[in-house]
Amino acid sequence: MIKPIKIIEVKSEIGAGTRGSSMGVDAIKIAALDFGSPFFKRFKTVEIPNENNLLLEPVVNDYAKRIKGIFALNERIAKEIHKTLKSDEIPIVLAGDHSSALGTISGIKMAHPDKRLGVIWIDAHADLHSPYTTPSGNMHGMPLSCVLAEDNKDRQQNKPDDETVEYWDKLKSLGGISPKIQYNDLVFIALRDYEPPEEFLIKKNKIRRCRWY
Repeated sequence: MIKPIKIIEVKSEIGAGTRGSSMGVDAIKIAALDFGSPFFKRFKTVEIPNENNLLLEPVVNDYAKRIKGIFALNERIAKEIHKTLKSDEIPIVLAGDHSSALGTISGIKMAHPDKRLGVIWIDAHADLHSPYTTPSGNMHGMPLSCVLAEDNKDRQQNKPDDETVEYWDKLKSLGGISPKIQYNDLVFIALRDYEPPEEFLIKKNKIRRCRWY
């Protein structure tokens, strides 16, 4: 018997440096309707409340911008993923910027704490920064480090404030499990753009990479 699908919408963009990714969810749904696809009519949908209101507020955590909102959002995502899997449903997450991935992975691990998770990361970027190494402070570049519980202090370039460190540690331990994945269970596809601190981790941990043809 095929398990039922639940679509989880995350219209968030607070982790990115430029605006617009939150509109991607509706763009996909509109395109499906234009092509006559009944997909989004067949399955139940839940929308995760976002924190996009923070885009109107000044940035106070320079090395992890809007980290309080990132934590609140991803805690909601993780709980919804956990509930979905425990209900024997298959979650399909449609989201904005990449910071939402840490909630997705955390929720899966919460539902299967005794299992190893494999992550296939299809992206031009490594997203292996932390508040200690980020050149921009944008948290869409940090989700993999977060689920790996990786600070990369060997290549530290920044000195985050105490509040940033507090929330970073809370993100790493989201769901009471840290780390969520291991380096040898991660593979990159189409990776081509990364900074020296990320390259250090890739080489140190021998992360597998596949080219995109």
